[in-house]
Amino acid sequence: MSKPKTKKSSERIVRTDPVHPQPEFVAQAADLIHRGGVVAFPTETYYGLGADALNLQAIERIYKIKGRDRSKPILILVESSGRIESLVKPFPLTVERLMETYWPGPLTILFQAGSRLPIELTAGTGKIGIRVPSHPVARALLLAVRGPLTGTSANRADSPSPKTAEEVRKSIGPEVDLILEAGPTPGEKPSTVLDCTVSPFRIVREGMVSRAALEAVIGKIIGKIKG
Repeated sequence: MSKPKTKKSSERIVRTDPVHPQPEFVAQAADLIHRGGVVAFPTETYYGLGADALNLQAIERIYKIKGRDRSKPILILVESSGRIESLVKPFPLTVERLMETYWPGPLTILFQAGSRLPIELTAGTGKIGIRVPSHPVARALLLAVRGPLTGTSANRADSPSPKTAEEVRKSIGPEVDLILEAGPTPGEKPSTVLDCTVSPFRIVREGMVSRAALEAVIGKIIGKIKG
């Protein structure tokens, strides 16, 4: 196995192909995560900060690195919709249709959190935001980890969300174990967040998926979205 090419800096930065990420680099990142590490990686929105979402110590590191208010939940990423059954409470068929329509993609859905998830992820709200990313590097990492990852943006809480590995490096570089660099992310906005624990569903944050697009899909089933 060839060694990753890293930049000469205090941070560990591995440059990987954005479409076909090298398996050895992905495996290196997954191994760090399995050992409680924190890895920055690209998604279809911004660079995310990934740690084992079931590891309390790793979650604590995420809060510390970002300087994030403990009252703010942390969303998680999964490799497929089939991975969420053990993480959330039962949900209606409408949500399944939303998942089929928008996943993989930039729609974060709020579910009632299951007992398996650390309460620190939900910040005591009882809700957990989940999405299946479409970026090849993020998907490869999730497949290698075979478990949920945190998906919060890879920056300090008071800094703009990063679109490049260099922005990650400037914001929090020395505090993460690895940065998977794969060029700039395609997103200009964050993921849209839709709360599916209330009726009617409510848009918490409008991002890459527009209100109009959601209404076109959901309106056929349950009517207008509150928002």
